Amino acid sequence: MFRGTFTALVTPFRDGGIDVSAFEKLIETQIAVGITGIVAIGTTGESPTLSHEEREELIRLAVATANKRCLVLAGTGSNATDHAVADTKLAEKLGVDGALLVAPYYNKPSQEGLYRHFKAIADATSLPIILYNIPGRCSVDILPDTVARLAKECRNIVSIKEASGSVERVSELRRCLPESFTILSGDDSLTLPFMAVGAAGVVSVASNLFPSQVCALVRACESGDLKSAAELHRKLLPLFKDLFIEPNPVPVKTALGWRGAMSGEVRLPLCEMSEANQACLRKTLEQFERDK
Repeated sequence: MFRGTFTALVTPFRDGGIDVSAFEKLIETQIAVGITGIVAIGTTGESPTLSHEEREELIRLAVATANKRCLVLAGTGSNATDHAVADTKLAEKLGVDGALLVAPYYNKPSQEGLYRHFKAIADATSLPIILYNIPGRCSVDILPDTVARLAKECRNIVSIKEASGSVERVSELRRCLPESFTILSGDDSLTLPFMAVGAAGVVSVASNLFPSQVCALVRACESGDLKSAAELHRKLLPLFKDLFIEPNPVPVKTALGWRGAMSGEVRLPLCEMSEANQACLRKTLEQFERDK
């Protein structure tokens, strides 16, 4: 079900609050180029700093603005299972097409604990669920055997966003999972190699800025046109790298601010980019625009 290009949306802020107009316009720019789906309140959306009321507002806005023109996913993960269940049930009530559930962070559960956590959420909703494995942020790794166990025992756990950074991991997952269970790259720079070994798309940060190019890269991979995919990958790679020169989503919001799409404002503990890194990002963006 989940394959193609999904944009992990930033959350635009202005004077401390949500900039509703900028958020709606961002979604419209994604839909205009044929994005497969959007993800509201993920890591790129600064979910840890959002209040419960803001999270609900952003999901409502995403569902209403998309208006069935693309898939809408909501990030409803938590390191407290009861909270994740409640947030996922709310997202289902608000009309999303699926839930993206990050691995529990900080409390470092065992593989059995991970299994029970995700199974409890799956049992509480009829929404299709995408697991989100990002060991670098969560300090816990959802191992392939656990993913396979969940896929077998929970009919609505149907996909995984894999951000371990390992092509070998994608190969392992593809080997032990049913063909209908999709794998999505969690790193823009690894979309091409991940799709070459069995991934079905990407949850992208860069597509906030350049959705048509990221969509083109994924479509080229899907069609087996690896020459075109490789050319696009090489053009996009410096951008992919510099959008993580400081913690996400600071660079991508800075670039969107330069474009005039929104304020570059982020919430503490995130802060503005250093001048040196801003200069580096500007240079990369200018070179990319010249080469397009």
